[in-house]
Amino acid sequence: MGEERRMTRMLLECSLSDKLCIIQEQQYEIIIIPALLVGIFLILLAVILWLFIREQRAQQRSPGPRGIAHVPPSRDLRWEEAGHGGNMFVPLKETSVESLLQTSTRALAKLQVPREQLSEVLEQIHNGSCGAIYRTKIYTGDPAKPKSVVVKALKESAGFQEVQDFLGRIQFYQYLGKHKNLVQLEGCCTEGLPLYMVLEDVAPGDLLSFLWICRRDVMTMDGLPYDLTEKQIYHIGKQVLLALEFLHDKHLFHGDVAARNVLIQADLTAKLCGLGLAYEVHSRGAISSTRVVPLKWLAPERLLLTPASIKGDIWSFGILLYEMVTLGAPPYPEVPPTSILQHLQRRKIMKRPSSCTHTMYGLMKSCWRWSAGSRPSLRELHSRLETAARTANDKAVLQVPELVVPELYAAVAGVSVHSLSYSYSIL
Repeated sequence: MGEERRMTRMLLECSLSDKLCIIQEQQYEIIIIPALLVGIFLILLAVILWLFIREQRAQQRSPGPRGIAHVPPSRDLRWEEAGHGGNMFVPLKETSVESLLQTSTRALAKLQVPREQLSEVLEQIHNGSCGAIYRTKIYTGDPAKPKSVVVKALKESAGFQEVQDFLGRIQFYQYLGKHKNLVQLEGCCTEGLPLYMVLEDVAPGDLLSFLWICRRDVMTMDGLPYDLTEKQIYHIGKQVLLALEFLHDKHLFHGDVAARNVLIQADLTAKLCGLGLAYEVHSRGAISSTRVVPLKWLAPERLLLTPASIKGDIWSFGILLYEMVTLGAPPYPEVPPTSILQHLQRRKIMKRPSSCTHTMYGLMKSCWRWSAGSRPSLRELHSRLETAARTANDKAVLQVPELVVPELYAAVAGVSVHSLSYSYSIL
């Protein structure tokens, strides 16, 4: 060490008794070390800026349609569910479609439907990007009796990720089990391509289309009633709440409660569908950043990109009541979809429709409280609906003379016209 210091002094051309040399000798440490630290800091800053710019560019490449919001990640519910003894969804980890189908067929053995039990006569009712949706007959029992079902088919050219996602949705329905107010899974065909998801056929169809038909001056059509009273609105609303309570008991939420996501039967049995957000929360613990939802049905906290919860469903349920009492009018008709957040930030809510009683409007307003914690719980809301139904009018039929033009409705509501075609397309 002493030899090195003498050598350094010789290089600095100073004598061994020169005290100034000590200062010159330490100048290298004083200059080089801070320079290294500054250099490292600049490199880290450049990396952070590069990652931020890349993320911004990625978001700009995939904008949603007008009036549609990208949904922020939800709270991680995996550990909460495990803590309550729930059956966790385990993503299939196979590396090829063939091995994936073999594994899933064993896991879904109780749901498998022999393909020969499905009729060869298929009525196509929707054609989506991932495959077509058909109405057909299934022959079960002894003797075989035909039953109308809806078959969602995955295209044969689907890639590994699409196959995995399709199988995951079937597993999700298996996990949920049966509930009278949710669309039921009848079975599946997953032993080979094309993959089939067999669902119950709910006729006449989605609630939004039903409400539009109720505007026409007809009492029945094809033997089905198309009149709606205030009491029947409460009846449908209570069933939707039962479905939401069922999901909430499994630590899930729906995320897009709307008339277009409710199927209705001739006896006014309501079945909630459109469980894509619930599936993502269950399978991944969060909502995909690419998931989009129409803005006008979202609670303020969702518009402000905070995590989703069941309280957001309660806000949307208030919008559903508005849709029913107006026979399918778009919410906030005077507000452009992209301006809805500013409208709500001014603490403005929809006015009471002329066909809406003060009791029902009071229920709506309780759902539309700005603070999520101030909104009623699902059970409290269900109790209030039951109380209101006891004195509700069951004679006066709701009437709205104007017929709906789907293209105009889509523009005002901020939804895609194609999303209005058939509700099974979003299961």
